[in-house]
Amino acid sequence: MNRKILARVSASVLFLLLATVAYLQSQNQPPKLTLNKVKDDLYEIEGDGGNVGVYITSEGVILVDDKYDQDHEGILAAVKQVTPLPVKYVISTHHHADHSGGNTKMFSSGAEIISTAMARKNIVEKKQGNAPPGMTPARIVFNDETSVFLGGKEVRAHFYGRGHTNGDAIIYYPALRTLQTGDLMAGTAPLIDYPGGGSIVEWTKTLDGALQLDFDTVIPGHGAVTNKAGLQTYRDNVAKMRERVTQQIRSGKNQSEIAKFMETEYQWAPNSLQQQWSVPGFMTELK
Repeated sequence: MNRKILARVSASVLFLLLATVAYLQSQNQPPKLTLNKVKDDLYEIEGDGGNVGVYITSEGVILVDDKYDQDHEGILAAVKQVTPLPVKYVISTHHHADHSGGNTKMFSSGAEIISTAMARKNIVEKKQGNAPPGMTPARIVFNDETSVFLGGKEVRAHFYGRGHTNGDAIIYYPALRTLQTGDLMAGTAPLIDYPGGGSIVEWTKTLDGALQLDFDTVIPGHGAVTNKAGLQTYRDNVAKMRERVTQQIRSGKNQSEIAKFMETEYQWAPNSLQQQWSVPGFMTELK
């Protein structure tokens, strides 16, 4: 083997080695989380799962959701950027692991977990088939409305009905005129978890209840902070999707054809959760 060929082979081997090392290092890196200020004493943490609300009080922190189990340290590190005080409460918007997967570690570190009664039931009954084992359910639950008061501040949680699941909580920060929706607003199109009791028919009615509150800012379950007009538009788009899918089903389209329609018209990937959870439910609820 001459020197030129040997140099090329050596360079290729070195490139592959460096690429492998970089890949392995990336696998060991903690998920990247970003802390954004929403209003005075209210922040949200984006990245690797659902958005987390962080409300700072003089007696501690109220979180809304806690992402995956793997994000626990990252969330606490983000909180420490704005306060040295501990997390006292976590209010869950719903049972999915990208919003409630950190419950066990939060509870172990001294935080009390609060959710709707149905969200707790869904965790206990393992309604999310792909959830990690051992997720801790809330010890304190509510059916219609509850409030947490801490350090002279209030966070109010409402249950207006089914939508993304059968246990979605809408979180309201009344002093800040801010709403946090969980996955009742997330992405560009709704994910209806029919195995978890969701409903596209009830979804718009649930958002109609939330829209009666006095707010101007919205923290969605995923994506950038928006406003009341953004939530209204999302609600209206859910209604339009429901009407279009209903027309397709009532014209005689079968489940495979509806799946293809959603792939073409709404870019729902063939193996996505939308296709797995939502499309079969459409065939029953919208027939």
